[in-house]
Amino acid sequence: QVQLVESGGGLVQPGGSLRLSCAASGVICLTYAMGWYRQDPGKQREAVALINSGGNTNYADSVKGRFTISRDGAKNTVYLQMNSLKPEDTAVYHCNTIVGLQTYWGQGTQVTVSS
Repeated sequence: QVQLVESGGGLVQPGGSLRLSCAASGVICLTYAMGWYRQDPGKQREAVALINSGGNTNYADSVKGRFTISRDGAKNTVYLQMNSLKPEDTAVYHCNTIVGLQTYWGQGTQVTVSS
């Protein structure tokens, strides 16, 4: 069974940094595309960063140059390094993968950017 567990969220001041982690089980993060999404109450869920099985990455325009997605095969974990955080980055961040016809989500981790 696929499980995704996010961690690393918290409260940070504008301009600060956080690193989110997504520990995967039941799926090999090097084999499948993995993604980070975020959702703020009242807003649509937004794809933030994606990494495919070949290691190619894609980012939302709003985070390009500030966020970096990466993965560690030995730990079966996907990361999202977030720098130069802005108040508009405040949201619950979810990890995602698709295996076959099934989409899997983690429970999410809250990121709040505020002074």
